[in-house]
Amino acid sequence: MRLTPRRALLAALLCLLFPGCFGYHVGPIQPHYMAGIHSIAVPTFRNETLIPRIEVLVTDAVIRQIQEDGTYKVASSADTADAVLEAEITQVLRRPSRTVIGDVQATQEFAMTMVVHYKIINRLTGVTVDDRTSNGATTFFVSGDVNQDEIQAIPLAANSAAIHMVADFGEGW
Repeated sequence: MRLTPRRALLAALLCLLFPGCFGYHVGPIQPHYMAGIHSIAVPTFRNETLIPRIEVLVTDAVIRQIQEDGTYKVASSADTADAVLEAEITQVLRRPSRTVIGDVQATQEFAMTMVVHYKIINRLTGVTVDDRTSNGATTFFVSGDVNQDEIQAIPLAANSAAIHMVADFGEGW
């Protein structure tokens, strides 16, 4: 089949009328309920657990994840933000995951789950646009002092919770 000028013109016209990437969007795509929100203020989370001083650790993990995701900017104060992220750490659970071979009473590995409840409030309207609970999980091995091992695992659970939280409101899942 020979390509005539008429067929070449028709092919070029079809390519212009029906592009292959029709509807493709470059950059972040916000969920519909977050429309108009471009910056989020993240005040320090509340700590409802018995573990001291983890609220700043978890808040920093969420701020880093928001910055890494890039869908929203982190505002320096609630006065300059489009929305405010209010959250509380409700639980940090530790349960045995694997026992020592030959001794079912001793635990070799623990599973840790961190539960964070959060709300995103539109600063201008005062409406809560998102209200969810996010979980972060990790495992850790016992090396002698279970409490020290648990303290070292908390940042990993906080990062996991931050990843899930930002994916929830960043992608709308």
